[in-house]
Amino acid sequence: MESARSVFSRDEEAGRRRVMAGFGPATVGSHNDHASQHGSTLARLRRDIGRLEGDGLSFGGEGPPRVALGHDEADATLQGGLLRGALHEVFASGAQAANATGFIAGLASRVAARRPLIWVRQDFSERENGQLAMSGWCELGLDPRAVVTVRAPDIEAALQITADALACDALGAVVTEIWGETRYVDLVASRKLTLAARGSGVASLMLRIAASPSPSTAETRWVVRAARSPPRSSWQGWGAPVFDAQLVRNRHGQTGQWIMEWNCDECLFRDALFGGPATHPQPVAAAPADRSHQAANVMYQRRAG
Repeated sequence: MESARSVFSRDEEAGRRRVMAGFGPATVGSHNDHASQHGSTLARLRRDIGRLEGDGLSFGGEGPPRVALGHDEADATLQGGLLRGALHEVFASGAQAANATGFIAGLASRVAARRPLIWVRQDFSERENGQLAMSGWCELGLDPRAVVTVRAPDIEAALQITADALACDALGAVVTEIWGETRYVDLVASRKLTLAARGSGVASLMLRIAASPSPSTAETRWVVRAARSPPRSSWQGWGAPVFDAQLVRNRHGQTGQWIMEWNCDECLFRDALFGGPATHPQPVAAAPADRSHQAANVMYQRRAG
C-alpha cells in the first residue's frame, strides 16, 4: 500500500505532466475546487468540534450566549449570566424541596426566553412533593401554558427522556427532577446530557432533592434553601420569594453565596435588601426638620415615661 506522501508526489507529478500537455488552466481550476471543498470540510469539522466542546466556535462563532439572572453580583460571578446549552444542577434537602422547585423554575424561565419548557419528574418525586401547581406558576409570574410535564417511572427513564428532549432545539429548557441518592446520575450520564445540551443550545437543569453533590460535568451547581423575606406591609401579602442560593461550582469562574429575591412582576432575580430603600417602597413619614435626631429620641422617651 502506498504511503500518503507517495500518493501526493504522484499527484504532483501528474499535474506537471498535464501542464506540459497544455491543460494548465483546467488543472489549476480542479485543484482550486478540491482545495475549496477541503477547506469547507475542515471548517465544518471545526464547527462540530467547537459545538461539542463548548468553545467560541459554537453558536455562530460568537461564543455561547449567557442569560442574566438580574442579580448583579451573581451575574458578575457567572461572567454575564447563566450559560445556555449547558447542564446546571440545583441541590436541596427534602425539607427544602418547594424552595428549590421555585428557584429552578426561575432559572428555567430566564434561560427559556418564552420558549416551551419540559419538566421531567419521577413518579416517586410526585408522590413525595405533589403535582406542580399551575396556579403557583401564575403567582411567580410564569406562563403555565409553556410548561409540559412528563412523568417517568424511574430514574433511567427520566434521564433518557431528558436526553431525547434536549435534542429538540425548539425548546427553551429541560428540567429533570430526581429524588434521593442514585447511582444512575454519574459522570457518564452528566456527560451525555452536557453534549446533548451543547448540540441543541437548550439548557438542561437538574433538580436533585435529598441528594449529595457528586462529580459531574455541570456548568454550575447550586445549593438552595429558604431565606427570610424582607418585612412587608399587610396590604402587600406574603411578599416575594427569597432564596439563600449558594453557588458551589462554577466551571469558568468563582463561587459565591447570595440572598436572592424573585421579582414576580419582572420575572428576574434581584438582591434582597434588608433595611435598604427596597424594603419599604411605600411612602413613610419624614423626620422632624426643626430638631436633631437626639432631641427626637428624648421627646420619645419622655412620652413613653
